[in-house]
Amino acid sequence: MPELAISPEKVSFLIEKAREFDVKDVVTDTDSGSNASDDRMIDVLEDRADDPVVREIKGFIHGLSQDEQIDLVALMRLGRGDGSIEEWSDLRREAAEGANGRTASYLLGEPLLSDFLAEGLDEFGLTWADERTTPAG
Repeated sequence: MPELAISPEKVSFLIEKAREFDVKDVVTDTDSGSNASDDRMIDVLEDRADDPVVREIKGFIHGLSQDEQIDLVALMRLGRGDGSIEEWSDLRREAAEGANGRTASYLLGEPLLSDFLAEGLDEFGLTWADERTTPAG
């Protein structure tokens, strides 16, 4: 079984944050008021350019080492079915070759990111816990 450069705890944190991002909807409150309670807090469910969840995910991914980012991309691709656990070195090599400093944007563009990361961990025989609220060190 290959080893991951990124800890399952870090992947679990990202899965949780990606699920927060996945529930976002298109902007429906174009005339947002200054008082969130007057708007029934609908803005937190809208996909806005200044979304704090996106900023948190990007900051977290940018803080990872190059090896961790490569494993994250390879893990997503493994979970997506682009290869098997036996082809891990190929998935990892392809992720390394495609590395261009835009890992966070690439991953956020994947609609089922959280599911694919969870599936990827499952291929390694690892599970994730949805109870974490802060990144693991």
